[in-house]
Amino acid sequence: MADFKTVPADAPMGVKLTTWLENRFPTAFDAYKVHMSEYYAPKNFNTWYFYGSLALLVLVIQIVTGIFLVMHYKPDAAQAFASVEYIMRDVPWGWLIRYMHSTGASAFFVVVYLHMWRGLIYGSYRKPRELVWLFGCAIFLCLMAEAFMGYLLPWGQMSYWGAQVIVNLFAAVPFIGPDLALLIRGDYVVGDATLNRFFSFHVIAVPLVLLGLVVAHLLALHDVGSNNPDGVEIKARKNPKTGIPLDGIPFHPYYTVHDIFGVGMFLIVFSAIIFFGPELGGYFLEYNNFIPADPLKTPPHIAPVWYFTPFYSMLRATTDPMVNVLCVIIGLAGLVSLLALKGKGKVAAVVGALVAIALLKTFDAKFWGVVVMGGAVVILFFLPWLDNSPAKSIRYRPTWHKALYAIFVVFFIVLGYLGIQPPSEAGTLIAQVGTLFYFGFFLLMPWWSTIGTFKMVPDRVTFSAH
Repeated sequence: MADFKTVPADAPMGVKLTTWLENRFPTAFDAYKVHMSEYYAPKNFNTWYFYGSLALLVLVIQIVTGIFLVMHYKPDAAQAFASVEYIMRDVPWGWLIRYMHSTGASAFFVVVYLHMWRGLIYGSYRKPRELVWLFGCAIFLCLMAEAFMGYLLPWGQMSYWGAQVIVNLFAAVPFIGPDLALLIRGDYVVGDATLNRFFSFHVIAVPLVLLGLVVAHLLALHDVGSNNPDGVEIKARKNPKTGIPLDGIPFHPYYTVHDIFGVGMFLIVFSAIIFFGPELGGYFLEYNNFIPADPLKTPPHIAPVWYFTPFYSMLRATTDPMVNVLCVIIGLAGLVSLLALKGKGKVAAVVGALVAIALLKTFDAKFWGVVVMGGAVVILFFLPWLDNSPAKSIRYRPTWHKALYAIFVVFFIVLGYLGIQPPSEAGTLIAQVGTLFYFGFFLLMPWWSTIGTFKMVPDRVTFSAH
């Protein structure tokens, strides 16, 4: 009792209530200070830094709307589609809750892709933030699993057949593929057992893991501090008396107000889509998904929802000719290594190239397509150790680096578009070039990230009031 704070009898009621709570729950107030009022963030954040808080907002929207949907949804192959229609037509405001959830899924990926892009251009994955990036990539992987499982639940035509195609891909894994696909489906075909297990994972298991990763992501971020557009460590310059970074400002109230503006802009766009175009031309909600699942009628063109299509496009691009091209590239790389390296390094490079070519020719292209699709996500985890650039931020890198990043974005968007379209010879060729560029961008980064004339990185952040 001796450590309790006291307030004068004539203090305002708000002060009395706050003091009462702080005396009985000091941990919450300490956490508020550490992560809000006494967490010092760089003063030069720009609009690219909206997307972290927006991702948190969309996560809350998804959880809240998901809770209300679960109240009326029936995870049964015979009733699932009808229960969704019941929510849309008969449950008061059910159509709004459903559209908030379905549009929220697409909004989540829009925000997360932009958040990851900001980390990419400003080097937010570099030391000492490697763990922050790894947690973020794990969140992205978790989101993909969550979205895929949720995509099956409406039990429409595209839900059913999209799940059929994706689950069957696991059958291409050598030795364990058929058993793995059977384990995921819970049956020999996508059916009631599949729907039940996907519902369980979508509603309980994956969200728990996702929430844990989000907390770990935020804690790791606040332990090392936020990056900024200049890539300058603000903790390197502190006030000798107070220990506060000279270029830091308290997250609250400065960036809470900053983020409220971003939230307002986001909600305007989000609401406009929900009320005036929730399907967004069939990209957010495919028109085939408004037709009940029919195992006897295959849609003319099966494609996953838009946020998976860049990776799906890479999967389709991995054909037998593509595997042959990869063999030639690996062979040329081994030949260059033979001429450039010496001693044991030369032998290791040649043996590695021969083993890689042998593996490529041993298994069929469908299996390597699955590897490419998964590898496109997994390679992001290694980014902190692939980038050797002397400058973190794109601001201080050579101009041609910026062009390379721009080409990367263009190819990623093109791959996403091609993944939605029916296969064609021209589309497959472009997708193959885009796939090679995507992996080349990362695998060659240890080399190209060090080339060029870099600008002088300032000692302190550059900032102008706005």
